[in-house]
Amino acid sequence: MESVDQLLAQAQVLTMEFGLKILTALAIFVVGKWLARKLSRAVTKLMEKGTSDPMLVRFMGNLVYFGLLIFVVLAAIAQMGVQTTSVVAALGAAGFAVGLALQGSLGNFAAGILLLVLRPFRVGHFIDGAGVSGTVEEVHIFSTLLRTPDNKSIVIPNSQLTGSIITNFSAKSERRVDLTYGVSYSDDLDKVRTVITDVLSQDQRILPDPAPVIGLMSLGDSSVNFVVRPWVKSEDYWAVLFDLNEAMKKRFDAEGISIPFPQRDVHIIEHKKD
Repeated sequence: MESVDQLLAQAQVLTMEFGLKILTALAIFVVGKWLARKLSRAVTKLMEKGTSDPMLVRFMGNLVYFGLLIFVVLAAIAQMGVQTTSVVAALGAAGFAVGLALQGSLGNFAAGILLLVLRPFRVGHFIDGAGVSGTVEEVHIFSTLLRTPDNKSIVIPNSQLTGSIITNFSAKSERRVDLTYGVSYSDDLDKVRTVITDVLSQDQRILPDPAPVIGLMSLGDSSVNFVVRPWVKSEDYWAVLFDLNEAMKKRFDAEGISIPFPQRDVHIIEHKKD
């Protein structure tokens, strides 16, 4: 009976000690995670006060948080009596195996670093990449979040962005609107040019420099096609495009200028200023 009592006493002591280690490890994890989040937010706020790119700010905030979280987990494990050196070695071996299985994720991480270094776009820019168009909202460690014009959120793996052609429509402050208008062969071409020039001059959003280009592009099967190329501020692009199409149609009707039916499609080509 005495040996049984001793065993029970030892078991009770071990349980209390192990339970205390578990509670301490949990406390380290909870507090450490809280501190990691606080430090991550502090780094984010500190970078936001400067002139850092919002894309870089969010990326560094995530990197600091997950980096600190790894140390917190190791500290919690060490508190439970597990040798961290062996854990690190085991994690290294496991990490190598996992790395082979997660080559795509590692590629996305490396691509995220490239996006930060090369900076082909910034948060708030409207881009076309990996077959998707939208406004850049966030750049994470493994992916980039875009908001489409119809307010959909699209998550694109970073490796797909860096592996595709990226068109940045917001990189330049000015853009050119390319339009084609077809008129009848019986219309006075000088009059058509004068009407187009007058419509352009009435829109204050069209920039005087570079001057708008108006030229006879081609003699089509059923229409004479004029190309119209005004320059505008990037933020005015779509508004000017829509307004010009409507204004041209109304003025052509008012001036008796014929638009052949069926109307030739309007070709829109987006360019960046050289």
